[in-house]
Amino acid sequence: MAQIPDSHRDILVGQNFAHIATLGPDGAPQTSPVWVDVDGNDVLFNSAEGRQKVRNLDRDPRVALSVHDSGNPYRYIEIRGKVVEKTHEGADAHIDKMAQKYLGEDKYPWKSPNEQRVIYRIRPEHINTMG
Repeated sequence: MAQIPDSHRDILVGQNFAHIATLGPDGAPQTSPVWVDVDGNDVLFNSAEGRQKVRNLDRDPRVALSVHDSGNPYRYIEIRGKVVEKTHEGADAHIDKMAQKYLGEDKYPWKSPNEQRVIYRIRPEHINTMG
């Protein structure tokens, strides 16, 4: 397991968007911008059931994500690893926490009534940094 370096943890903690890459059914990469959270050495992101990245990760847990520092786009962290947990428990509260971090809103404003939120926990296996 690779450790998130203290020198770049602030990028993950800050209001910086991540781009996550998953593998489609034909092996082709698929990317999506996501909000991220850090729990110890794991990276968390929240999504909704039915989305392409969710279907991809349910089939293949390998993932890569990159996050650049919005104040200095030449400073970034790239993490490759695997999803080690998928849970619906606490997912609505977590997306509200992410809405507070990224939007300054108490509640996630785009949740549809039939949407089921899910939290993915990524365990880093390889980390690259710059800047």
